[in-house]
Amino acid sequence: MKFAIIKERKNPPDRRVVFSPEKLAEARAEFPNAEFIVESSDIRIFPDSAYKALGFKVTDDVSDADVMIGVKEVPLDYLIPNKKYFYFSHTIKKQPYNRKLLRAMLAKNIEMFDHETIVRENNARLIGFGRYAGLVGAYNGFRALGLRDGLFNLPKVESLSDLDAVKSELDKITLPNIKILLTGTGKVAYGAKEILDHLGIKQVSDALYLTSEFTEPVYCMADVMEYAKRKDGKVGEKFAFYKDPSGYESNFMPYAKETDYFIAGHFYGDGAPYLFTRDDAKQHEFKINLIADISCDIDGPVASTIRPSTIAEPFYGYNPHTESETSFDNKEAITVMAVDNLPCELPKDASEGFGEAFLEHVIPAFFNNDKDGILNRAKMTTSDGALSDRYSYLQDYVDGKE
Repeated sequence: MKFAIIKERKNPPDRRVVFSPEKLAEARAEFPNAEFIVESSDIRIFPDSAYKALGFKVTDDVSDADVMIGVKEVPLDYLIPNKKYFYFSHTIKKQPYNRKLLRAMLAKNIEMFDHETIVRENNARLIGFGRYAGLVGAYNGFRALGLRDGLFNLPKVESLSDLDAVKSELDKITLPNIKILLTGTGKVAYGAKEILDHLGIKQVSDALYLTSEFTEPVYCMADVMEYAKRKDGKVGEKFAFYKDPSGYESNFMPYAKETDYFIAGHFYGDGAPYLFTRDDAKQHEFKINLIADISCDIDGPVASTIRPSTIAEPFYGYNPHTESETSFDNKEAITVMAVDNLPCELPKDASEGFGEAFLEHVIPAFFNNDKDGILNRAKMTTSDGALSDRYSYLQDYVDGKE
């Protein structure tokens, strides 16, 4: 079995990679029957020379490999027929902009394994960049606060060498007395929590958060059953909500009345109630004036996220009264950070963390007859040009009917 670490070709350039040189060397040592080669890249965070130094073949032609491993979408012209591919295809939610990509993989008899589909039996994600999205997103929110209010000037994460350098910059700032709400309990939320805890911000219960004033910065971490409630007044149940959220409505406004800085680290499922609407944001008691929307669902559950922002220009303002974009430091605006590729700002740490999980959960499946069903659950398309049973719901999307 020959595995290739492929070059990232999507624009804007992404410097991340699934395996650092050191982690790839670990994979080789752990699985001597596997061969690993590396496609030459001039943008990867780890240079070709780092892989060569550990004895890996670095080449411009990886077409003899069986399994292609990348991060972002592969341009259609670079898809090699009859191969296995791992990357984020952004097709499992029927994203219109990648319909042609899924069609091309089917036409080329490619077996597609999307990183998002690598899950446990209970569908919990096994690998991803979520922690790093949370880390960078929370930091960027504080950077916006400092710039907007003239409090401090944090550098961009992309200008810093690694996570340790990011945390060192945070050690230099002093925060005002603000209340911070963090939604979610997954990897993204815990990445953001890591930043809040590093800053020494005190975590308080939702009951205390909603009823008390403080003389220091505090934060509350709210799960979905705190900011959503059953319409019939009965006690909600999280897993029932995930299966069918139609009987629930938002319970976010009590938090919005008490929050200065909102970090959206939750996962939003189809049919779930919005956290707050455009009308909610117009209310006099709506206090939030800064949002780091790490989830970044456009025109969705966080009404102020009207477009994604970029690493180059990470902040914009949302004027709730006109429902339109303005400058991020406009006094009438909610300051929004909605970068949708946050882990790209921390490519070294993100790559190292991703490779660790990929080696633990994915590579062994090729050599143990997939005893845990990892590959079987993750396979979206088959070698004979069809959708797998698990992803047959995408057929109408492929056919252009949705």
